[in-house]
Amino acid sequence: MKNQFEILIVDDDAAHRLMLKKLLGGWDYTVAETDDGSGAIEEVRKRSYDLVLMDIRMLKVPGIEALEQIKKMNPAIPVIIMTAYASVETAVSAMKKGADDYLTKPLDFDELKIRIARATGHSLLQKENEYLRERLGEKFDRQRIIGQSPAMVRLLEIVEQAAPTQATVLITGESGVGKEVIANLLHANSLRKNAPFVKINCAALAETLLDSELFGHEKGAFTGADRRKEGKFVQADGGSIFLDEVSEMSQAMQVKLLRVLQERELIRVGGAEVLRVDVRVLAATNKDLRKEIREGRFREDLFYRLNVVALSVPPLRERSEDIPLMAQSFLNMFARKNARLLSGFTPQALQKLGQYAWPGNVRELMNLVERAVVLSRSVMIDADDLVFPMAEPLSALDGHPGMYATPCGGSGNLPLEEVEKRSILESLAASGGNKSEAARRLGITRKTLRKKLAKYDKK
Repeated sequence: MKNQFEILIVDDDAAHRLMLKKLLGGWDYTVAETDDGSGAIEEVRKRSYDLVLMDIRMLKVPGIEALEQIKKMNPAIPVIIMTAYASVETAVSAMKKGADDYLTKPLDFDELKIRIARATGHSLLQKENEYLRERLGEKFDRQRIIGQSPAMVRLLEIVEQAAPTQATVLITGESGVGKEVIANLLHANSLRKNAPFVKINCAALAETLLDSELFGHEKGAFTGADRRKEGKFVQADGGSIFLDEVSEMSQAMQVKLLRVLQERELIRVGGAEVLRVDVRVLAATNKDLRKEIREGRFREDLFYRLNVVALSVPPLRERSEDIPLMAQSFLNMFARKNARLLSGFTPQALQKLGQYAWPGNVRELMNLVERAVVLSRSVMIDADDLVFPMAEPLSALDGHPGMYATPCGGSGNLPLEEVEKRSILESLAASGGNKSEAARRLGITRKTLRKKLAKYDKK
């Protein structure tokens, strides 16, 4: 299905026009074209385009003159001017006449994509009333989220309310519960759903790299910076950005993020130019940020900026009613993927799934079902096909919260921290000492795994 945004290309160079049409079509925009400013004026008179990408020098009616006429007819249409004759005077003149942006030939395709996404994002916000009217007749699209338990019903009700707003959202929950899935759902049901949705894991990069990834850098800002780079916030302009594991940001990065949230502006690394951005921030963490604040690792002012709408994703053990439905959905998916003829689970297998504590949450259930699909020798997955690597079934608990049965099946109970330690060390051993593989099996990042191991070494 084509993107609903329609772009008009205006260029008297037929080869350049054809190249742009193919390029924009490949990005899923609907494209129309004309070879002169007079044609652009006529096209805009006939229909309302979401963006005009126009050359500044043409034989009959030049771009500046066409720009003035287009803005008189419809001031809301964003216009990006292109020219091979770059000069400050030309750029200033185009901007004074109402141009929304300015690019020089030969075009940098990455830059072009960012500028178009930014402009169409602004167009999207201008159409807010239209989208709201459409939504009155639409059903909330929960995509492929499976959940009929009271906890999930409550969560999805809040998501449905928050999605069409511009509010910043903080998504909390244990590792593996599906925080990114909730972020996807928020963006997919927002007024920005056709604008960029950019994601970044804040724990996966060192501070200097994260700074560059989020805010961009200027050429020569550091060794290896051989060209200017636009950061994730600029790439997401007009859309949404998902900051996963936001609690892992350093204090310095937290200050920079706070400025974006407060002022809607940023500065590239090594630069001086202040850039304005229009981005909705969705953040996630598996940590208790109030505890992080008390211990001096997270800024209180940033917490309140992020926590405008708070969504807590329940762990799988608190919505056991959803496990059979989710397990069957994963079975169907992996059976197709692996060309296996499997129809479902035996009653004994479903009982075993319902009794397990699921410390790895949905991610662990998915991995468990995939393994069972691959190794099962029957058309039904039986209890013996389900091998739990993390702990004993939930029925082995004595009812105390935060306690799991010992992994070896002994009669004594252990604190959750000790079970976590044993699970991590066992996964590391099973992975042959490969930390990346162990982290993948546990559903945590390699950085988190290193921190846990360092803590164990100190004890």
